[in-house]
Amino acid sequence: MACTFLTPLAPLTSLTMLSRISILGTGLLGASVGLALREAGFAGAIVGWNRSAEGGETALKMGAVDALAADPIEAARTADLTLIAAPIFATLDLMEKLAPVLGPAQILTDVGSTKRRITEAGMRLFNRSECAAFLPGHPMAGKERGGASLGDAALFRGAVWLFTDAPGAQRSPQSVALVEEWRAWVARMGARTLDLDAARHDELVAWVSHLPQFVATALSALLEDEVGDAPELKDVGGRALREMTRLGASPFSMWRDIAHTNAEAIERTLAALEQRLAHLRENLRTPALRSEFEQANRFRRE
Repeated sequence: MACTFLTPLAPLTSLTMLSRISILGTGLLGASVGLALREAGFAGAIVGWNRSAEGGETALKMGAVDALAADPIEAARTADLTLIAAPIFATLDLMEKLAPVLGPAQILTDVGSTKRRITEAGMRLFNRSECAAFLPGHPMAGKERGGASLGDAALFRGAVWLFTDAPGAQRSPQSVALVEEWRAWVARMGARTLDLDAARHDELVAWVSHLPQFVATALSALLEDEVGDAPELKDVGGRALREMTRLGASPFSMWRDIAHTNAEAIERTLAALEQRLAHLRENLRTPALRSEFEQANRFRRE
């Protein structure tokens, strides 16, 4: 499916429908959204909710949210827009709970790293004229560690914010306008937006995001087994080691749901890499090794 880049930059005076935003999950991405909205000129109320009280309090002290809600359902009930910034299974659970609560003058969106299941649930639960709108989203931005304390207003500058809106949505006029306004705020936060089919999204991110993570995890775990206690490691390990293992610091809690909901695509990438590594191993002393380096250099030049 063809991709369409959108770069709306609406004047602040036209962004008037969203006056109250709730962020469910004030970790790295949720806190960063709150900070980025403020920096972009959003003057409305931003209410946060977090499963961990400590994470919520950190976001509040940082100014990422104006107030904390004790209950995610109540936080969403009173918001024009609710953004779910939680792991994928938690996102799906919140979507089920919010469906009977939200109305056609409201919009729900998310930042989940896999989109097929979330997009399908959004079409089943929302996106009818009598229901709230659901706009599935995924900012291609983050850090290897999470938490509100790492929130950054600049996190989305220059990043691509993917939307996997499914065809066939029958939204109310109010929710259509809210969807367009949220897209405009995403642009004001510094991101480019890209519309993509959900299945194509999951296939692509398996290659460009999930595979690098699992390679770094496997490499870091292998090094820990083989040389983790070597006293010379800090002296011998240089930039290559730091760059290749940086993602190895990512916590399991961030990746469990991604692995579950995109397992088939990730399995295909890992199998392809296994074959490529075997090819390299078998050709360490042959001219075929040169062609692998040349192919890799072509990718890096593009």
